[in-house]
Amino acid sequence: MDSRDGPDTPDEVLVDQARSGNEAALDRLVSRHHGTAYRVALGILRDPDMAADAAQDGFLKAIRALDRFRGEARFRTWLLTIVSNEAKGQLRKKGRRREAVLDDVTLVADRGVPVDDAVVAVEEARRARRLLQELPDKQRLAVQLRLDEGLSFREVGELIGSSEGAARVNYHHGIRRLRERMERP
Repeated sequence: MDSRDGPDTPDEVLVDQARSGNEAALDRLVSRHHGTAYRVALGILRDPDMAADAAQDGFLKAIRALDRFRGEARFRTWLLTIVSNEAKGQLRKKGRRREAVLDDVTLVADRGVPVDDAVVAVEEARRARRLLQELPDKQRLAVQLRLDEGLSFREVGELIGSSEGAARVNYHHGIRRLRERMERP
């Protein structure tokens, strides 16, 4: 094991270890990125079961291709591109989009927030998620990937098939449209 092994071990080190047959390093890469991969697939497919399949299939393809990973992009970006392509492939096979499943927003008790204010906040979050689904695909994905996953604009661009600049434009237009729709009754 490398002296840098630990919870903060860089992906590049884990990739090198996984290439050498270290199963624990491979498991750590999977556990580190599985949630993000699933959410990216869900953002594209809008179906939890299909998203789980796309994330799993994307991981399997990435693991099989690990020896061909050149490191020109970050591992996470490379992996999410594979998962994104897998999800898009499932959409093409399916031939249609399914309705979005709204986030299951739960009310968390907070002693400093009155219950009625918390209920309003939950309803606004649900409304924002519903309105987000009405945005054009690239804008919706840019907003989701940026806000939910914390991806850079470069990474968002790679995943939605555009330049970094176009990803910024899609994100800002999506946010503007979302704000405009939220202001309406």
